[in-house]
Amino acid sequence: MSSSSRPAVLSLEPAANDALDEIDVHIGRRLRRRRNLMGLTLQDLGDACGVGFQQIQKYECAGVRLTAGRLWQLADRLQVPVSYFYQGLPGADAASLERRPRNLHLDSAETRDLVQAYVGLDAQSRRCLLDLAVALGSDDEG
Repeated sequence: MSSSSRPAVLSLEPAANDALDEIDVHIGRRLRRRRNLMGLTLQDLGDACGVGFQQIQKYECAGVRLTAGRLWQLADRLQVPVSYFYQGLPGADAASLERRPRNLHLDSAETRDLVQAYVGLDAQSRRCLLDLAVALGSDDEG
């Protein structure tokens, strides 16, 4: 086989294209934000996905580009739609992304504190708190 007919080799280096780099950086930031919001370590998420913590760290730093399959797996493990990783991306087609419920501020310190407290509860207490939140929320709409 001649050198000109060799199959392409994928590089672990960030892409040279600035626009693609910007997307990879954005997705990595969203990945880190969601992992932290859920109180997971790099190791926890890596174990859940069958990869090492270093691999998750590379995804978060945009050192390695995520495949569609891995992004799907991460979204599943982090309990978000795949579109979560693209939300807030400059130039993204808003109509193609799932919309957040109005007035939902997932990135606020208060929300992170609430999620941390929620994760620390036992299953029965989490269910009670969720029922309470739903009941309180329905009062605002009616």
